[in-house]
Amino acid sequence: MTDTADTHETPETPDAALRRGTTVPYRVRFDECGPDGRIRTSSLLRYIQDVAWIHSELLGFDRAWYGERGLAWVVRAMELAVVAPIPLGSSIDLSTEVAGFRKVWARRRSEGRVDGDLVAWAHTDWVITDTRRGMPGRVPAEIQAAFRATPGGFEPARVPLPPAPEDALVLSLRARPQDLDPMGHVNNAAYVDYLEETLLAAGGDAAAIPTALGRLLRLEYLVPATPGHELRTALWPMPVDGGPGFAWRLGDSSGRDLAHAVMRTG
Repeated sequence: MTDTADTHETPETPDAALRRGTTVPYRVRFDECGPDGRIRTSSLLRYIQDVAWIHSELLGFDRAWYGERGLAWVVRAMELAVVAPIPLGSSIDLSTEVAGFRKVWARRRSEGRVDGDLVAWAHTDWVITDTRRGMPGRVPAEIQAAFRATPGGFEPARVPLPPAPEDALVLSLRARPQDLDPMGHVNNAAYVDYLEETLLAAGGDAAAIPTALGRLLRLEYLVPATPGHELRTALWPMPVDGGPGFAWRLGDSSGRDLAHAVMRTG
């Protein structure tokens, strides 16, 4: 008789599972969808932001904890892919986990599933900010210890863009008071509304992107938009990952770049 080793793995404890991540169900509401009956990109980003905060709060790092220490997380870049329909009334199970830390950075990975099937995924790069000095701080050691993530493990996302060509579509917009979040910033999801407004104004292939399945969006947030001030967007065709796509730049009336994005379908 031959002895065999016990290959059963030890079940993960609830605390260990929570350190790794959490999943929250969201029901897609009427006001969160567009005319096609599917969730808007900005609504999906709001879910992704919300589930990240829920995970943080479950581990004891709520907004009061950050406020007492003069700290706050700010989104600096995101990559989002929508790979299947997310219709009105569906329930999307949205997971979040911290994929890695760097000095002032943390990256979260999120996946959305409807009836067990992957419908969307995202990477979100956050920077810890010292709100009293108005500049980046270091990720506190207790946060790194609480979340099960490998130090490093990623390069912060960048979206460098060339100058806009002369024939780029230019659109004037205005940041609205309802775009502000509790930090007094234009929320990161609102920038996607500005982007998609520009795509729709361009028409043709660009106008199809906000509802296309398989669409991929990369966005880097450079400088906060100021509510009430005029914003200027520029959009032009540009290859993305070797295929057809578009580049988008958001600036203010002084000529500063506020955000860069690239997007493609398929």
